Amino acid sequence: MAHPKSRISKQRKHKRRTHYKAVTPQLSVCQNCGATVQYHRVCPECGYYRGRQAIEKEISL
Repeated sequence: MAHPKSRISKQRKHKRRTHYKAVTPQLSVCQNCGATVQYHRVCPECGYYRGRQAIEKEISL
């Protein structure tokens, strides 16, 4: 098994791991009802995806 010749400092380790971070989800506006929706997801309010009805939703007024 390979062993490191010298210890890796905390600063070097943290520099390498700077890219591992949480990303906020991309949001868009539903074309049908105007609700905010994550990209590539069916609208939870009306059930439409890219202008077409994907799932049946009951409309409560």
